[in-house]
Amino acid sequence: MTDRYRLIIGNRNYSSWSMRAGVLMRHAGVDFDETVVPLFRDDTAANLAVFAPAPPRVPILLHGDLVIWDSLAIADYLHERHPQAGLLPDETRARAMARSICAEMHSSFMALREAAPMNIRGRRPRDLSEAVRADIARIESLWRDCLAASGGPFLFGAFCMADAFYAPVVMRFRTIEHRLSGGLDDYAKQIIDHAAVSDWCRAAVDEPWVVEASE
Repeated sequence: MTDRYRLIIGNRNYSSWSMRAGVLMRHAGVDFDETVVPLFRDDTAANLAVFAPAPPRVPILLHGDLVIWDSLAIADYLHERHPQAGLLPDETRARAMARSICAEMHSSFMALREAAPMNIRGRRPRDLSEAVRADIARIESLWRDCLAASGGPFLFGAFCMADAFYAPVVMRFRTIEHRLSGGLDDYAKQIIDHAAVSDWCRAAVDEPWVVEASE
């Protein structure tokens, strides 16, 4: 099996799931090629079917003849193959907590997702429903607890899988101009300034595609 990966992603500006995998791979320092398949177009499903027979979703990681089409599975695979990259904490309890909050991000916060699509280039203040505010409160509580336990500057001390999974949430908060409470703006700034995140955001700004539904 070749050691070079190929990551298939959607629009960097809008695809939060793609961002998680792309940021994590950049942070891990692995060699990979990246292919963008623009989303929400008539040819999107056909273009993604070239890479994976699974439903038309991104990201997709190709490694030799292996196809992985879920961001959480991609993150776990990278951690197993590159343990030196520190994609999960070394300590057992912290590692379990990091996996837990990644899984919660993976399956929850539907109100926030619907009300505030990720749009790295955009700034769109919005009136937030009680359901969205509840999602935000839960995320802020998770962040505060993790930062208090680790001492920061990232959720588990050093940047890891959990920070990559919540990086798109930082982007959503910035888009809707949500003011974080209790000093969490310092954590958000650490995420925005992280090399892997800032590299992704620069590329997102330069993209030519516009998805009107997310504007």
